[in-house]
Amino acid sequence: MEHNEIASIARMLHRARKVVVFTGAGISTESGIPDFRSPGGIWSRYNADDLTYQKFRSSEHYRRIYWKYDRERYPAMRDAAPNEAHHAIVEIEKAGKLSALVTQNIDGLHAKAGNSREKILELHGTVHEVVCVDCGMRWPREEITDFMDREGVDVPYCDQCDGPLKCATIAFGQTLPQEILAQSFAMAGQCDVLITVGSSLVVQPANMLPLEASRKGAKLALINMTPTVYDSIMDVIALGSAGAIMSSVMKEFRQLTQSSSG
Repeated sequence: MEHNEIASIARMLHRARKVVVFTGAGISTESGIPDFRSPGGIWSRYNADDLTYQKFRSSEHYRRIYWKYDRERYPAMRDAAPNEAHHAIVEIEKAGKLSALVTQNIDGLHAKAGNSREKILELHGTVHEVVCVDCGMRWPREEITDFMDREGVDVPYCDQCDGPLKCATIAFGQTLPQEILAQSFAMAGQCDVLITVGSSLVVQPANMLPLEASRKGAKLALINMTPTVYDSIMDVIALGSAGAIMSSVMKEFRQLTQSSSG
């Protein structure tokens, strides 16, 4: 982590009017949320083909597998606390700079940290709600899981239309919410700075957000543990811990703000 990169990102933020922050799994792992796909992780105990949206819709058997998996992964996200990187993004919003916070994460940590819900665009949904896949009705996650525990239910169904209930996250084979996706690209196209935090930029179509911003003339910064295929279009790259880097960036940003106001 070089001071030059930190200072450059802070200057970008200071000069910006509309900032979009785009976050991926790398920001959540620093809050202790495990990489479920790592060896020995939850994902290694399930067959990915059994967890597709199409299989979920097809039979009770696959819905039971889905809920077993989902209830196994949920506690780590429920109990996680926001880290320095999450709090730094809240500070960007409080400074009046944040136009949108686009995230691939489903853990709700941005809202828990204090970002305004209207600023947060959750491309892959949220683990904190449950939705009926037939009528679209939603419930708080705890309400449904408490009911499942109390009644010994393996697969919950909608009390309005009898449709199967599913965690309000995007499963394999399920289309992204088109309105949120369109809004994310629109905000990327209108910003003057886009900061990617904790994403390796491999998941489509979200990985095209920096490209969209760049095409419209925005400055780009990347904060990540490893290089990405989009490094060549970045104006600034800071490799390392998202929390440490974002904390340092905001310290520089505060100094710039105080100097300019003084």
